[in-house]
Amino acid sequence: MPLEQMNIVIVGHVDHGKSTLIGRLLADTGSLPEGKLEQVREMCKRSAKPFEYAFLLDALKDEQSQGITIDTARSFFNTEKRHYIIIDAPGHIEFLKNMITGAARAEAALLLIDVKEGVQENSRRHGFMMSFLGIKQIIVLVNKMDLVHYSQKAYDHVVSEYTAFLKEINLEPLAFVPIAAREGQNLIPYSNTEMSWYKGQSILELMDGLEKEKSQSFQPLRFPVQDIYKFTEEGDDRRIVVGTIETGSVSVGDEVVFYPSQKKSVIKTIEGFNLPSQKKIESGFATGFTLETQLYIKPGELMCKATETRALVGATFRANIFWMGKNPLIKNKRYKLKLGSARTSVYLKEIVSVLNAAELTQENKPEVERHEVAECIFQTLKPVAFDISSQIEATGRFVVIDDYEIAGGGIITDCIETESLLTDYVKSREFSWERSDISPFKRTEKFGQKPQFIVITGPRRVGKLALAKALEAELFLANKSVYFLGISNLLAGLGSDVRVAEDREEHIRRLGEMSHLFTDAGLLLISTISDLDDNEVKILKTLNAPNDLLVINVGESHFYEFPVDCLIEKDLPIYQAIQKIKELLYKKDILIEYYL
Repeated sequence: MPLEQMNIVIVGHVDHGKSTLIGRLLADTGSLPEGKLEQVREMCKRSAKPFEYAFLLDALKDEQSQGITIDTARSFFNTEKRHYIIIDAPGHIEFLKNMITGAARAEAALLLIDVKEGVQENSRRHGFMMSFLGIKQIIVLVNKMDLVHYSQKAYDHVVSEYTAFLKEINLEPLAFVPIAAREGQNLIPYSNTEMSWYKGQSILELMDGLEKEKSQSFQPLRFPVQDIYKFTEEGDDRRIVVGTIETGSVSVGDEVVFYPSQKKSVIKTIEGFNLPSQKKIESGFATGFTLETQLYIKPGELMCKATETRALVGATFRANIFWMGKNPLIKNKRYKLKLGSARTSVYLKEIVSVLNAAELTQENKPEVERHEVAECIFQTLKPVAFDISSQIEATGRFVVIDDYEIAGGGIITDCIETESLLTDYVKSREFSWERSDISPFKRTEKFGQKPQFIVITGPRRVGKLALAKALEAELFLANKSVYFLGISNLLAGLGSDVRVAEDREEHIRRLGEMSHLFTDAGLLLISTISDLDDNEVKILKTLNAPNDLLVINVGESHFYEFPVDCLIEKDLPIYQAIQKIKELLYKKDILIEYYL
């Protein structure tokens, strides 16, 4: 029977002995390739350098030349109980970003402190990292005891200071262990010959006592939708929802819900390339599903079982974040949030506190600077689906992108019910809006119309553009003040800095702002957008306020909650479609035939 596997990250301040510890563990457990230890000893002898166990890990040229670990490296060794993967995370402050990348994959942590140097600022930072990454199993190793002649007093001082620190951030280590990594003291059972005052277990004994994480297959289903594959050849009309199952399991016949859209269906088939038919699949597998009911699903949605704990849906959440960006994290700046498969704009709403790792104090600051840990409140333009990290880690962690680079990583700690970012913004905008002396009533009286933003949507290639231009011409000939705003016009001007394929959300936001200007001037504005969804309509309606939005859908409707104002069949002649829209405009008193 194969040994179970456990990932353990080892962290600590630079030069506190991580590489030496790993090298010695590899040597003492017989996990080195045959002849490797002798080879390194001979290399040191030829170069007149004293042998160091750390040299066993110095595979990177930069590490050898600088003497510091600059990337996460993995090492492997076995005990009778387990196969261990040790992730050596950088300790130098400039490489904390890499440390977080390594630690995020760990089930437990070994945290080293040099007994002679004592608790350093990075020792505190690493404690924070363990806390907000949700790593609960932590063993603190007080290293280099040989340099203080194995003094219990020196060891007790470090234990006392670091215990007080960990208590402040609600962390309780499993154990403190005095070690001398280079000398092999307290690494493996019965290796303690110099510290008889220590009555605890060795590192390997403590590691074998760590609890293995429960299989993610027993957690509620979380399946971030990566893409939707469509087939059209030989009568194959399948839509396959694809992605990787982060947690849980799902079977054919299970009812599922997609968040944030809340669309429901039933799993019809489980799909895989060149794989036999499957009835059930578990976490860790990349796969695809077809559904009993053909739903319009967008990448970024989160699929859950209808019978299990649902994901949270919201636009405002509280989070702990570690900032690594070149520029500070500031309010009112648009960042990109990556959460599961979702990609959306995010703004910093509030900095609750910034934690000073050196002084262990909470500070009120207007921004979060590089290498700082902070508790913050974030807001997105539209709702996203997520979990509290302590409950389901896979969908409770996120990264923040600034200028196309990962600038921060964090965990969600709470979902907050509050007014949306757009609602707050529109209130502020309307409060400071400089009103024209020409009232909306006078414009309506002059033009014989009420201002309206008319959006023509639907799937691609159903004739939306031709219909929009024909409608504009018809209304113009009827002496109405109307304007067709083509997408290419918007992209060439106001949206020239936006890549629509990558940032549709920002394009929608700017279109909403433009519609507000046109309708404030009393005009009828017509525009076309393919595949609008419920949340995008809400963004446009909110930004266009106090004027209204009229949605015309051509062909198949992809809306789930929003009641479309007018449905136009795909092949309906344009003149009939225009007549149908005009009748609606008169019915809603947008076009006024007689104004008294």
